[in-house]
Amino acid sequence: MKFLYQLFLAFNSTWLIVVVYLVKEKYEFIFLDEYHTYYSWILFVAIPIILSALSFLIARYLPKDRLQNNSVLEIELANNNFLPTYLGYFFVSLGIEDVSTLIVVFTIIYVFTFLSQTLYFNPIFLLFGYHFYFIKTSRNIKIFLITRKQLKTPGENGFEKLRRINNYTFIEL
Repeated sequence: MKFLYQLFLAFNSTWLIVVVYLVKEKYEFIFLDEYHTYYSWILFVAIPIILSALSFLIARYLPKDRLQNNSVLEIELANNNFLPTYLGYFFVSLGIEDVSTLIVVFTIIYVFTFLSQTLYFNPIFLLFGYHFYFIKTSRNIKIFLITRKQLKTPGENGFEKLRRINNYTFIEL
């Protein structure tokens, strides 16, 4: 289950490349009525939002873990660290000229995102109120934490309902 979830998170993290390409190339669902272009764009954006929401439901089946409040030594907000990466994704997708190139580029980015398995940053999680943090533990291990809590002071918060995505990435439900 954990392996499938990691595949799913990597997919959700990179799918916006395809959305930008589809909008840029003015793809549309022809079965939609009068304003099919705009409805298509709404659907293109809605699909990754729905898949991201689904990832929270699936996360309930991941292995449970916890982190005591006295185990947190350092907290670093990571929300903004990934902006350059996603801007790069958008600029790359704007430069793609055809579907075959899109498939190759998406596959390469997807594979590297999955194989890195260190971070599963998905900007859509921000819409659901989640924040991303690097946490340094008392064992001197740096982990990536996805949580709705706003963390400021080390040792102030404990995390009893964590789910382990991999050895260094956790999500609090």
